[in-house]
Amino acid sequence: MEEPLYKLKKLLKELSSIKGRHTELVTVYIPAGYSISDVSNQLKNEQGTAINIKSKAVRKNVLGALERAIQHLKLYKQTPPHGLAIFSGNVSENEGVSDVQIWAVEPPEPLNVKLYWCDQRFELAPLEEMVKEKDIFGIVVMDNQQATIAHLRGKKLKIVRKLDSIVPGKFRAGGQSAARFGRVREGLINDFYKKIAGTMKDAFHEEIKGIILGGPGPAKNKFYEGDYIQTAIRNKILGIRDTGYTDEHGLHEIVERSQDLLSEAEVAKEKQLVKKFLGELQKGSGMVTYGFLSVKNAVEQGAADIVLISDGLDELEVELQCNCGYAYKKFLKGYQLSDQKCPKCGGQVKLIGERDVIESFEEMVKDYGTSIEIISRDTREGEQLFQMGGIAALLRYKL
Repeated sequence: MEEPLYKLKKLLKELSSIKGRHTELVTVYIPAGYSISDVSNQLKNEQGTAINIKSKAVRKNVLGALERAIQHLKLYKQTPPHGLAIFSGNVSENEGVSDVQIWAVEPPEPLNVKLYWCDQRFELAPLEEMVKEKDIFGIVVMDNQQATIAHLRGKKLKIVRKLDSIVPGKFRAGGQSAARFGRVREGLINDFYKKIAGTMKDAFHEEIKGIILGGPGPAKNKFYEGDYIQTAIRNKILGIRDTGYTDEHGLHEIVERSQDLLSEAEVAKEKQLVKKFLGELQKGSGMVTYGFLSVKNAVEQGAADIVLISDGLDELEVELQCNCGYAYKKFLKGYQLSDQKCPKCGGQVKLIGERDVIESFEEMVKDYGTSIEIISRDTREGEQLFQMGGIAALLRYKL
């Protein structure tokens, strides 16, 4: 079963913190549609090679990691629809102690890489790319002769339109007055700019998070400063960058030169949501709430529009049961489990189930049309939400 993005992010964070004492951590990527049995045979061949490793401890750990991976592959009749990633290796921090663990991931997008790798670190780049934000940005590179308009999703550029003008060069033809030539040329430039603006309006809809405009020379600035671009489109322009080209090369060039704008836009939505929550809270409008029980109540009454949850919360939704037969659910930090008493009889309770907070709320909101936003702690606003308990909701109506 495919991993939800938040779980995959959490797992990648865990895997990235693991470092082997030697090159004994095994990474296996199986692309969508590739034969499981072929990969299993490859790993068996790698076992034959690993027998030659001189260090007894390293040899034992590599063979153990490979065996765990081979045994796990037997659970699959065929490769999952999006492929499979396996991470196996000794995670013990004590020299000479073996603790071989295995993780298997069915990715949210098709894997297009086949890999066997043995190193001190797990190779995570293909999965890390999948969990990056996939917001769509608009990219425009232009001058007076040409314009290329594209969508940027993650690292993938998709050209939407290419436009060519009939604007002549700056040098007039013989027999034509300079003034007349200049007027004609300016008129054609004006028409071309209108055409670019119209194409941007058609290509950049509501889902576009931001737009970056670029190109060689002053044309882009003249276009931006003129009365060509519709206000709703203009408001989404994040910045203007110089490029040497107006074709596909120019698109890649502007993306490389705009990483600061793109990174800033990634957190802008999060900051805006938290600022809205804090603002409504300060006004005392009654249109927000926070805390696990209050937000849960708002969701179950259909009042929660957007639930904000801090990334990295260590609370769990646990299900507890007492010997008296009473069972109940509660949000707790893991270390608080040992302190729990039955609210009915005061007796000892035992843990019979647990799940991640985000997973709990995702299940809770699915029948109410409520959305969930995971808020990082990388901004001042995100850290403020975390310090307030890490969970809040923007409401549709007062409770």
